[in-house]
Amino acid sequence: MTGTEVGDAGFRHEALLDWFGARQRDLPWRRTRDPWAVLVSELMLQQTQVARVLPKYEAFLEQWPTASACAAAPLGDVVTAWAGLGYNRRAVNLHRGAQQVVADHGGVLPDDLDALLALPGIGPYTARAVLAFAFESDEVGVLDTNAARVLARWTGRSLKPKEARARADAAVAPAAGWAWNQAMLDLGATVCTPRAPRCDECPVAERCGWQQAGRPDPDPAIGSAGVSTGQSRFDGSDRQGRGRLVDALRVGPVAAADLAAVMGWPGDPERAERVAATVVADHLAVIGADEGYRLPS
Repeated sequence: MTGTEVGDAGFRHEALLDWFGARQRDLPWRRTRDPWAVLVSELMLQQTQVARVLPKYEAFLEQWPTASACAAAPLGDVVTAWAGLGYNRRAVNLHRGAQQVVADHGGVLPDDLDALLALPGIGPYTARAVLAFAFESDEVGVLDTNAARVLARWTGRSLKPKEARARADAAVAPAAGWAWNQAMLDLGATVCTPRAPRCDECPVAERCGWQQAGRPDPDPAIGSAGVSTGQSRFDGSDRQGRGRLVDALRVGPVAAADLAAVMGWPGDPERAERVAATVVADHLAVIGADEGYRLPS
């Protein structure tokens, strides 16, 4: 690291942590260091707005306060509790992960990156988030789409995955891993936004490569590792049909004859059967002896 980079890092640490201390969002998952609660919040927050997660998070933990409690519950109950959060496979992953934690770690989430990555449904972002936000590690940078956008703009160019993770890890403020990573998420979510970033409100704008270059096109965040590219159209999509089927199953079984209508394609039963097969393959539904569909037990 050059002298300039060291100076930039020190400036950013102080400026961003001061900004975060004065403006941090009060969120319930920030009031705990319980690894299970942190994991639940992180899986719920993936591609889901904070406002939708808030009531679900507390209700979920009230029902299943530990990994062991979740692991012992029927998968269908966990999927039912996930209603309103979307991306229902995350509920399956959380349940499978809880069972693996019980089997391999005595019901306690490990504080080791490789061990976390070995759990079902936990990728590099989630593993690092658990380390940073539950175990307060100063060794890992958390790269969600907001933090990744900030990092690319600071650097002034798009980053490949390996470099992005290395830069995120190196950027963490010493002895302040929890606050630093939360600050990066808040900065990207509220100031360094995808469109119309408010650079005049940014506490570290004078150390931002893209800002100092006059914010030329293309935005370096576009295509940079970890920065989401947006979802394909939802209306009329297979994802919409999948969601309709799982929502119906939360109420009760669905007969095979009703499948196409329930999924919104009454004139296309072949499509309904094809997409329903992916719901079954993802362990979100099972086919009973009567050929109808229901939630897994």
